[in-house]
Amino acid sequence: MKLHIYEHCPFCVRGQMIFGLKNIPYEKVIIMEGDADTPTRMVGRKVVPILEKDDGSFMAESMDIVKYVDAQGGQLIADTPVDADIEAWAKAAAEPLYKLVIPRFTQGEFPELATPQARAAYLAREEKAFGSMKTLMNATPGLLDEMNHKLRELEALVADREHIDTSDFVLFPLLRSLSIVKGVEFGPSVSGYMVSMAVESKVSLLADQAR
Repeated sequence: MKLHIYEHCPFCVRGQMIFGLKNIPYEKVIIMEGDADTPTRMVGRKVVPILEKDDGSFMAESMDIVKYVDAQGGQLIADTPVDADIEAWAKAAAEPLYKLVIPRFTQGEFPELATPQARAAYLAREEKAFGSMKTLMNATPGLLDEMNHKLRELEALVADREHIDTSDFVLFPLLRSLSIVKGVEFGPSVSGYMVSMAVESKVSLLADQAR
């Protein structure tokens, strides 16, 4: 199977996670930013991730991909509802989190941004959605205060997690995205969770690009 993705995209992380957690081999294929033709040809619209199955058919929607790959063999991982407290935390943290990570993604070293045209296309897309990237970067101190408060709240939610389940496909991609932000204060439980999930899922964090 092939998984067509953007490396920076948290929804694409979900697809990579399930392959890594289940130890199922796959081919990772990068779709360049600004390339609408490729995903549209596959699934009728510009979207990632896209799973290309062994029979040549295509599937979109990250959690549909997770459940399809999960069902290919072995004990199911993503067969339970998302923990209500983690889901609520993710929703509450989303605004400051994305305002911190998006401008840094536009500056990051990702294969889908490897050409000036691709980076310009991505920048234009995100500025249409979020406004000026410079303004967001300048707002970092206040956003960090808000985000670090949310991360302190998260400590108790991850401290006793013993098994990987559906909730991890919501939480880990967000924290992995947040690892690109310098000055974020990950507590011991959250840090341990992030490292463990990165190893188990074979999806690296972005700390080496933190800015």
